[in-house]
Amino acid sequence: MDTSESSSTEPRTPAADETKEPRRGWRRWAMDTRPLRIPAYRRLWSSTIVTAVGSQLTAVAVPKQIYDITGSSAWVGAASLAGLLPLIVFALWGGAVADTMDRRRLLLITNSGIAVTSVLFWLQAVTGLGSVAVLMVLLAVQQAFWGLNAPARNASIARLVPEDQLPAANALGSTVMQTGQVVGPLLAGVLIPVIGLPELYLIDALALCVTVWAVHQLPSLPPLASALARRAGVREIVAGFRYISAHKVLLLSFLADIIAMVFGMPRALFPQLASQTYAPYGEGLALGLLFAAIPIGAVAGGLLSGTFSRARRHGWMVIGAVVAWGAAITGFGLTDSLWLAVVFLAVAGVADMVSMVFRGAILLSAATDEMRGRMQGVFTVVVAGGPRLADVLHGTAGSAFGARTAVAGGGLLVIAVMLGLAFAVPALRRYRI
Repeated sequence: MDTSESSSTEPRTPAADETKEPRRGWRRWAMDTRPLRIPAYRRLWSSTIVTAVGSQLTAVAVPKQIYDITGSSAWVGAASLAGLLPLIVFALWGGAVADTMDRRRLLLITNSGIAVTSVLFWLQAVTGLGSVAVLMVLLAVQQAFWGLNAPARNASIARLVPEDQLPAANALGSTVMQTGQVVGPLLAGVLIPVIGLPELYLIDALALCVTVWAVHQLPSLPPLASALARRAGVREIVAGFRYISAHKVLLLSFLADIIAMVFGMPRALFPQLASQTYAPYGEGLALGLLFAAIPIGAVAGGLLSGTFSRARRHGWMVIGAVVAWGAAITGFGLTDSLWLAVVFLAVAGVADMVSMVFRGAILLSAATDEMRGRMQGVFTVVVAGGPRLADVLHGTAGSAFGARTAVAGGGLLVIAVMLGLAFAVPALRRYRI
């Protein structure tokens, strides 16, 4: 591996005894499922299948309930922001915690906390409490638990699978999450008229019980001996940021996602485009297709991840994926055909999947185990915050210059900034395993 951050003191991952098996015919294109042969990773991944859909039921139910109570989209937006600050704070702290305690134990605590929160969501809904304040508090608590959970969950992967299988493991996990973003909202739309809103929360709580059971079956994942004397506090969080600044490949992997999302995620303009540019196709149909296209493309990319998950030049894969994302978003902004727009957004989704797979692999392989939790904490903040900043930027630009101009301009900006950064700082393009 072309990086100086490796440590011979790290726990050994399972032997890659099956990784050299040749893949022929269609298997070269299909998703690489080798990590699923490892029982511990298989348990972690299978729990994600259930919660990926269940969490989306709650993600639909909360804004729907707030809108039903207030009749105001502004309150829905305020609720989203109410969950953002706890997510940021606890993701950064949770990364430090994940580096100083048994990650399995942390996952058990946080998944149990999320499950209890879902039960409380159900109770307030089934009793007809009708309080926006209670919903916001529960949402903040849920996001805090999620912020603590995500770094430990992601950092654990490198302890469960061999290094050369990290891209495949990330592809498996990302595909499941993206599938949940497609299936979950559709399922919620079907279930709400049939069983009612409160039961969506209950289904999510039951799904989380499956997750808790699966995590309980994992092996112990204690911190390294060098981390036992540390405490998870501000000093450790600051040390994580110093570590990022000292390791350019990690810093560049974060910047690549920020560039792609902040400049090139145009979801805030989807309603305007649906009502203006694509109105002849039917506003409702257009809006649904625009929101679904990127996740569908990402799922397709995951299912065909055998085409790229064995690549060794991880840095170039990230650069190429971000540039491809920018090009697809530019094409989306330039077309007035809904069907071409969906194709461009789906291609962007494939590029986003490739970027997620290799950025995740870089974070897990280029950082030592005692720093992986903090790296994943920052990663969680970047992934959560980037699209929200993009909503503000694109919404403002769309109002000033028009929606299509803002989208196309953002896509071109992604290409220019990413290529400029890649050639100005060679660490990312030189990185490989």
